[in-house]
Amino acid sequence: MSAATEIAERRLGATDVRLPVLGFGAAPIGNLYTEVTDDEAMRAIGAALEKGICYFDTAPYYGYGLSESRLGRGLKGVRRDSVHISTKVGRRIYEDATREPGWEGFAVAGRKAEFDYSRDGVMRSFESSLQRLGTDRVDILLLHDIGRLTHGDNHPIMLRQALDEALPAMAELKSSGACGAIGIGVNEEDIAVELMPLFPLDCVMLAGRYTLLEQHASQRIMQEAQARNVGILVAGPYSSGLMGDARAPGSTYNYAPVEPKVLQRAQQIYAICAEHGVDVGAAALQFPLAHPAVISVVAGMRNADEAMSASLRYRAELPAEFWQQLRAEGLTQDWARTP
Repeated sequence: MSAATEIAERRLGATDVRLPVLGFGAAPIGNLYTEVTDDEAMRAIGAALEKGICYFDTAPYYGYGLSESRLGRGLKGVRRDSVHISTKVGRRIYEDATREPGWEGFAVAGRKAEFDYSRDGVMRSFESSLQRLGTDRVDILLLHDIGRLTHGDNHPIMLRQALDEALPAMAELKSSGACGAIGIGVNEEDIAVELMPLFPLDCVMLAGRYTLLEQHASQRIMQEAQARNVGILVAGPYSSGLMGDARAPGSTYNYAPVEPKVLQRAQQIYAICAEHGVDVGAAALQFPLAHPAVISVVAGMRNADEAMSASLRYRAELPAEFWQQLRAEGLTQDWARTP
């Protein structure tokens, strides 16, 4: 890898895993919201590798196996020790001829996903993931979507099974060398704060909660993670599309139409970006990395253009005055760090 494309790495907690600070989120190549062709997916992966992006995050849930399968094909022939892969367990994928495209947001027909936090479910899911990815190990294995936000009143039951079966099974896989680190992948702070004292985690992938737009729902997890040497992987830095376009805010936030109050905050950030000649996407990618608990930022990439854009945004020089103005106008929390 040339110096021009090299991406910095950080050590993940107390593990031997050293992870690039910028990752390729592979949910979009699992046909998230809209269909992506095989060729587009392969070009996205190829462009990422060309630009030095060599950490790829996926999950069985993303396209009901499609994301993992495409990632496996895209990385075929690439030296395994030159790339980093994270995937997830907690759902099993099944054939279902009645399922039409668009269910749960994925433009994939004939398949479904069901939660399974049992030991057997974890082991079977992991084995299937390895087959789709074409590898014998992954760098990080995450328990997907545990927490009250997802499971509601069933949360205590699901958490008990996770503690009794899923997480111990993942720890076994780590001890065997099948994965280098274990953690959870969630969209909420509460479950991470609840779980960290109950089971030794190496990392938490937190989607959408510690971003340029939003930090109010992440202070406790960042403090707890630092105290326990748990690495934070920030996913969803573009806030579900609201902060991804350099020209103006998008129309969605938290996977739903954006509310006026949130849109107003986004517009304030865009105005400051325009004043300083800053691409909001560059600020969104770089902001989380200033916090010492954060190991990597994972941005969804649907095509080659988005992969190349992420590379440019990661490397963009942003003026100190820009960050100072965000703080002065109350658009970043007092406790949050800025580059």
